[in-house]
Amino acid sequence: QVQLVESGGGLVQAGGSLRLSCVASGHAFDSYNMAWFRQAPGKERQFVAGVQWNGRATSIIDSGKGRFTISKVNAKNTVYLEMNNLKPEDTAVYYCAADRFVLRPSIERELGEYDSWGQGTQVTVSS
Repeated sequence: QVQLVESGGGLVQAGGSLRLSCVASGHAFDSYNMAWFRQAPGKERQFVAGVQWNGRATSIIDSGKGRFTISKVNAKNTVYLEMNNLKPEDTAVYYCAADRFVLRPSIERELGEYDSWGQGTQVTVSS
């Protein structure tokens, strides 16, 4: 498994921006698809964005298209989530996750397809 540590969360006003970072340790980071999930109070954890192991393909939830960008820098063992034009409904704890298989050609959106998780970082968007 890969060890993951997120950072970059905080309190921001609606319309503002944040960049979340997730640094990985362990072996073969460059072989794993990576994803960001979020969990709001009282709600299930949901997929937000994913990036293929080589950084060439991404997948973003519909509500994040045009606002969120995910990127993966293998040389830094880091995956980023850039979030712009934030809305109060984006408030949640954001988690970084690594796919349970290496070199998967597709970006999965189901929780069960990821077996390494960070501790989460809180994002709060005020109206």
